[in-house]
Amino acid sequence: MPHGGPWARDSLGFDTEVQSLANRGYAVLQMNFRGSTGYGKAFLNAGNKQWGKAMQDDITDGVRWLIDQGIADPKRIAIYGASYGGYATLAGVTFTPDLYAAGIDYVGPSNLFTFLATMPPYWEPGRAEMYMRVGDPEQDKKLLEDSSPLMHVDRIKVPLMVVQGMNDPRIKKAESDQLVMALRGRGIDSPYMVKSDEGHGFHKLENRTDFYKAPLKFLEQNLGG
Repeated sequence: MPHGGPWARDSLGFDTEVQSLANRGYAVLQMNFRGSTGYGKAFLNAGNKQWGKAMQDDITDGVRWLIDQGIADPKRIAIYGASYGGYATLAGVTFTPDLYAAGIDYVGPSNLFTFLATMPPYWEPGRAEMYMRVGDPEQDKKLLEDSSPLMHVDRIKVPLMVVQGMNDPRIKKAESDQLVMALRGRGIDSPYMVKSDEGHGFHKLENRTDFYKAPLKFLEQNLGG
């Protein structure tokens, strides 16, 4: 369960999502991949322009560690995350398609070009930093193409659930629409949950209730939980 941000970190403490999953018998790994905060400037900057690359390698290494330790069944591993964690989910099922049995993408960007092109106005002061950390659409075109899951959707072969808020100012609904259309066009099981009264993440109780029920059912179907 890679965290969002990605310039943030997971820390020890009660987490409702982890508890919900653990309550159903799932082992949950939260990893602070390079680019996470709290480990110094060098560790933070090690994630610059590494979306889908070294940052994803850290997540993959964490999964392989779980397998080596005998904690995880290599045939029954899912990846789930929100925002950047949603992107990491898409990158995981795209660039390491044999590692996961299923994925859940919660408000994650699928195309780094459209993600950067639709930045909300209140992000404008940080556009230069976004280009430094994610990539410049003109100068780093090849990098962004290589790291955009939508452009390699033919590699995805496992069921993928997608969750989106209609009014999300950060990750536009089109990010999820184009992904789901591409997956369904290839016959990939892709349940799609959209809430018309939500933005970047669900906050209303009834929507959160719906959301937490659906992924648990999805995981039960695909991991045999």
